[in-house]
Amino acid sequence: MLSWEYPPRSVGGLAQHVYDLTTAQAQIGEEVHVLTCGLDGIPSYEMVNGVHVHRVNAYHISAPGFVTWVAQLNMAMLERAIPLLNELGSVHILHAHDWLVAYAARVIKHAYRLPLVATIHATEYGRNHGLHNDLQRHISDIEWWLTYEAWRVICCSHYMKNEVRHVFQVPEDKIEIIVNGVNPANFAVRSMRVSRDQYAAPDEQIVFYVGRLVQEKGVQVLLDAAPEILARHPKTKFVIAGKGPFAEELHRRAAALGIAHRVYFTGYIDDEVRNSLYSWADVAVFPSLYEPFGIVALEGMAARTPVVVADTGGLSEIVEHGVNGLKFYPGNSHSLADMVVWLLKDRQLAQSLRQRAFRQVQEQFNWRDIALHTRQVYQEVWQAYRRANWYGPDVRMNGLFNRVTKIFARA
Repeated sequence: MLSWEYPPRSVGGLAQHVYDLTTAQAQIGEEVHVLTCGLDGIPSYEMVNGVHVHRVNAYHISAPGFVTWVAQLNMAMLERAIPLLNELGSVHILHAHDWLVAYAARVIKHAYRLPLVATIHATEYGRNHGLHNDLQRHISDIEWWLTYEAWRVICCSHYMKNEVRHVFQVPEDKIEIIVNGVNPANFAVRSMRVSRDQYAAPDEQIVFYVGRLVQEKGVQVLLDAAPEILARHPKTKFVIAGKGPFAEELHRRAAALGIAHRVYFTGYIDDEVRNSLYSWADVAVFPSLYEPFGIVALEGMAARTPVVVADTGGLSEIVEHGVNGLKFYPGNSHSLADMVVWLLKDRQLAQSLRQRAFRQVQEQFNWRDIALHTRQVYQEVWQAYRRANWYGPDVRMNGLFNRVTKIFARA
């Protein structure tokens, strides 16, 4: 499995997805090797929950931009993958996550004649509501290339499946929908090293957002709704956790709206602080403008916090309005304010939503079922691969290549 992020390196939701998926795969008996980007002070190899994790660093030379750095990372991944694959001898499936590992995935696929599965978590087209410059078009081309090379493409929602079909013209029978999951145990409060008083007064109710501070996550919509919420429910504190390139703009927006004293920008928070904030929050808000799945909503539900989400993307598929959460019109601050005030004032509703959401998380979004579904896809791909002309002579040549390599190594 190739992924550019894996804990403790965590930029978005991809790291947690790969961590939870591979852990569940190991628990059902799969041997999984993850090739990912390293961090200073973190071992280059370790066993994590039964998963073999191999970390590499991009070349230590200058990169004029992120895309060049990604290419360097892929070359470093190949340097590690070649001896690893020769040592393992028998690998059945290659699984790549998003465009950032597409180069390495394609080389390994063709050099070792391995069937490739790709998971597309988001697209450049979707993130930017179109392709507006050469860099975006270039990244989108790499995404298309990965879906073309893959034997099967996994998407996390019907919304994402439709986007992949529309943007990349991927045949419908090549796409498999496998939802994301969440482990409620990860959201248990195990530490009291922070207190609620650090974030809000005792008589204030907390509206909580956690996630990347980028425009597509819609935090600006929550800030625009804040004056209306405060006018109708003055004892409210908005706690916004996370970091990102949109942070300075959000600070300026809060000041311009005259609500800076009612908004607490925490910056990055660790899991313990996040869990405490979820436990104190009266409402968790996820106002995304673009959201292929919406793992954050599942996390709020797993933390037993009532959620309000934008009626868009994968969020629409997770949350059923009035049943396990509330939805508002995307980008509409007045609609968002109505839903937040409703939950702040109606504690009985909040309690019923919280209980139903937690049950749904346990029944429909557990990682064991997701791992079993993923294994089914692997098995289908492997059987189709075995029947293909691409399989026979190339597998024999790979075996010969491995034996010759070992002979030379002994010599």
